[in-house]
Amino acid sequence: MTDLTGKKVAFLATDGYEDSELTSPWSAVRVAGATAVLVSPKAGAVEGKNGHLQNVDLDVSDAVAADFDALVLPGGVVNADHLRMDEPSVAFAKDFFAQHKPVGAICHAAWTLVEADVLEGRTLTSYPSLKTDLRNAGATWVDEEVVVDAGLVSSRTPDDLPAFNAKVIEEIGEGKHSGQTT
Repeated sequence: MTDLTGKKVAFLATDGYEDSELTSPWSAVRVAGATAVLVSPKAGAVEGKNGHLQNVDLDVSDAVAADFDALVLPGGVVNADHLRMDEPSVAFAKDFFAQHKPVGAICHAAWTLVEADVLEGRTLTSYPSLKTDLRNAGATWVDEEVVVDAGLVSSRTPDDLPAFNAKVIEEIGEGKHSGQTT
């Protein structure tokens, strides 16, 4: 496994996230040696759709992409819908692309990337109901377990988490990607 010691990974989420899509990658990056930080537009704690509570470490309005090595966006319909409507969250996600840093998005999380306008010419996957949104944003949508496109890692559902986690860790270990851009 790739050693991520010294790396700092932002997880951007709010209420309604898919529990396993936060907890599984969170655990994976920590086991690999990275520091995981929950960034959110909500103070205190956020609650997953199945009741998991996760303490918020940093308000998204105070978060700076330059302070992190990568970003992970958990899915969940409610979570993703709220984040894509929150300007500081969208700007925070977009900054990772501007800085060529790895980004992982699973399930409905790609909605935030549609709003960030960073998908033109990219290939990715998501929960199938997003394929038209992603195509309309200029992306090529494919139905695969995990897709990596120059530092952008995407997967469809919780069933894909083992492959998603492995590729997120690999991309963080590789560092910046010149093709990862706005």
